[in-house]
Amino acid sequence: MFFTDEHRLFRQSVRGLLAREVEPHIDEWEEGGTFPAHQLFPKLAEVGLLGLEYDPEYGGEGADHWYTVIACEEFGRLSCNGIPMAYNVQANMATPSLHAHGSPELKKRFLAPAIRGEQVCSIAVTEPDAGSDVAGLRTKAVRDGDEWVISGAKTYITNGVQGDWLCLLARTSEEGGYRGMSQIIVPTDTPGVTVSRSLRKLGNRCSDTAEFTFTEARVPVENTIGEIGRGFQQQMEQFQTERISAVYQAVGQMQTALERTVEYLKQRPAFGRSLIDNQHLQYTLTELAAEVDAVRQYSYSCAEFIVAGQDVTRRAGNAKLLAGRLIRRVADLCLQYHGGLGYMAETWTSRFYRDSRLLSIGGGADEVMLRVLSRDLVAGTFFD
Repeated sequence: MFFTDEHRLFRQSVRGLLAREVEPHIDEWEEGGTFPAHQLFPKLAEVGLLGLEYDPEYGGEGADHWYTVIACEEFGRLSCNGIPMAYNVQANMATPSLHAHGSPELKKRFLAPAIRGEQVCSIAVTEPDAGSDVAGLRTKAVRDGDEWVISGAKTYITNGVQGDWLCLLARTSEEGGYRGMSQIIVPTDTPGVTVSRSLRKLGNRCSDTAEFTFTEARVPVENTIGEIGRGFQQQMEQFQTERISAVYQAVGQMQTALERTVEYLKQRPAFGRSLIDNQHLQYTLTELAAEVDAVRQYSYSCAEFIVAGQDVTRRAGNAKLLAGRLIRRVADLCLQYHGGLGYMAETWTSRFYRDSRLLSIGGGADEVMLRVLSRDLVAGTFFD
């Protein structure tokens, strides 16, 4: 991929915006366990970051997918993953189904304000007893005339504490397994919708995470995204956007971490010379850099397939599996090479080490990726 001048200008613009509006506040937001989404998101919206590929009719930019690649890589350069996580939920996890399958009225009411940064949104799929096994979810939406009556619980909801609406996946029929689910927009101020608790996490601390309970919460049936009963299929499409966007961000994180570590080693004296002069350190860093570049180029290959309108389910799974395992190794080595300083809680290395662990869990754990990918291998279609 050869980025155009317009792409490069966009990268500079995003990098400058994040340097001004986000990076100076990260330590404060991390310490406080949250960030002001309703103040930050409108600033992101001013440069189109919340609707890059969406229809201009609803406030989107109508841009090509490479702008999403660039935005995610630049968010990955921040010295925490909580803000990239929150951004990814708003732009690439909670809204793709609404944009692709929602009615015009639903898009006007919920998508357009989300693109403007006026409403914060979340994706509500995971349940206390149904994480990676989406087929096991129990939250129900029972139809009563023109309304859904929703009962159940959802957990690990990013942006949930501050959120204005949820893209909820619920059972809307008695069919078991993957059948009979629907995606429904649920405003968080709906009576019967409650944030039962705000969750504390190992990493991504400035990204708020909620647990929800639904007690006979009523929303209009017209809040259903797309076709009733097709929610699982639509959510699987949405997962692909989530996974590949997370990989783009991870590439930015890994590249930046290695660059910062090299600069630190250049300045750190030991045994009469700079640490970077140690050939073992150079070679180990170079090996990881080569792997990061390989994952980056593979992610660009996925982007090319997306631009061409091709299915990237297997490739996105490959990329997420590889990136999730590689980023843990990068984080570990960067912390090790910073020594005692890297182990201090206030340093970016310590934060990176904590934050990086989520990629192999969220959006489908490594084991789920392997389960899905192994089917293609056994079927003889893995390399198609």
